[in-house]
Parts: sequence; structure tokens; C-alpha cells
Amino acid sequence: MTKHKIYTMSVSNVYPHYITKAEKKGRTKTEVDEIIRWLTGYSQEELEAQLEKHTNFEDFFAEAPQLNPSRNLIKGVVCGVRVEDIEEPTMQEIRYLDKLIDELAKGKAMEKILRK
Repeated sequence: MTKHKIYTMSVSNVYPHYITKAEKKGRTKTEVDEIIRWLTGYSQEELEAQLEKHTNFEDFFAEAPQLNPSRNLIKGVVCGVRVEDIEEPTMQEIRYLDKLIDELAKGKAMEKILRK
């Protein structure tokens, strides 16, 4: 079975789209970074280093220092699929991130996005 092309796509190629999506709705790059750090455990410096290295999504999540244990509280639909029903772990992590960025763009409070 061949891997989905998102696995080999560089996070740094998609990252500007996350920022644009958030900023169109009055949110900030800082909030996008906070979401990514919360989900993956990267520090801001580590996140920036991953972006500079053009790390692909598969390696980005495989190398994440500490995937947040509360990420299993993320529920909902992304690209027509319920994130909690995705069986492939890396794809689920990618969709968790997509869902959190969607919630940010929809105006949800950061405390709720970060499952506090």
C-alpha cells in the first residue's frame, strides 16, 4: 500500500496556509504556533528548526518530543472523516492538527481548542 502524499509533504509548505487561514479570521501566527506546540511538545525553537529543515509530516510527528495525551479529546470531522475514527496513527495526528486549526479559524477560544 502506498503512503498518502501528505506524509511526504513538507510541514513548512503547509504551515503558511495554516497561518493564512487563521489570520483571515482575525487570529494570529502566535496562536497557530501555540496549537502546534501543544499538540506535539515542540518548543518554539524546535518548531522553527523543523520548518527550516523542511521536515515532512511523517517525520515531524515521529520526532515530536511529547504528543499531548489530551489530543484524544479532539473530536469532529475533517475532510469528511471523523478524526477519532482514523485508524492510521500518523494520519490521525495530521488530522488532529487540521481540526485544531479549523477550530481556531472558527473563533473557538484557545482554552477550548487546547482542551483545558
